[in-house]
Amino acid sequence: MTPADDPSRSAPLEDLTAALVTCRRCPRLVEWREQVAVDKRRSFQDEEYWGRPVPGFGDPDARLIVIGLAPAAHGANRTGRMFTGDRSGEWLYRALYRAGFANRPTSTGRGDGLRLGGAWVTAPVRCAPPANRPTPAERDACAAWFRAELALLPEARVFLCLGTFAYQSLWRALAASGENLPRPRPPFGHGVEISLPGAISVLLSYHPSQQNTFTGRLTEDMLDAVMDRAAVLVAG
Repeated sequence: MTPADDPSRSAPLEDLTAALVTCRRCPRLVEWREQVAVDKRRSFQDEEYWGRPVPGFGDPDARLIVIGLAPAAHGANRTGRMFTGDRSGEWLYRALYRAGFANRPTSTGRGDGLRLGGAWVTAPVRCAPPANRPTPAERDACAAWFRAELALLPEARVFLCLGTFAYQSLWRALAASGENLPRPRPPFGHGVEISLPGAISVLLSYHPSQQNTFTGRLTEDMLDAVMDRAAVLVAG
């Protein structure tokens, strides 16, 4: 039995999830996520929406942590799994599969058979925000969940931040945990790699949002290059 197959290894994360999915700290986000779950997109009218905070997903012994922004209203807010049910997730899970972190290239919903090996997918904000834009107060209200989750992933060695919001949120979480971080914080840029004490690496990538992928700002080759570098760092 591998560590990822051992239920006892994921129990603390399951406890965190049980508490997280009941969170109602941010009235605006609670109202929006629940409204979207009732006023469904026409193409998903027959589906039951998750409509709650979305927990992280993956291998409890992950050495790679992939960090996004927040659940999409008709993506993870519908399916209950991070980066699942929208175009961004299609790009991400294909890249994870090609780099050897996933057993299949698609993520359609909980119970679809997808498994991650050595990787964990999460976001600093757990509820779908209107226009995909959480406020600073909402980000800060969710920060405790993010920090608690990272603390329960002790094997993490590589953090892949998809977008500036993810990078800034991770930096705050690492600072709060007492990490010795360089000052000033290195500027965001696609493909940037930052080495931290304790053999920790932070990799930066553009977010695979349609705004970036439709315009060609981010290509699959660009995302693969960052993901392949993450695989090298994890193996090392």
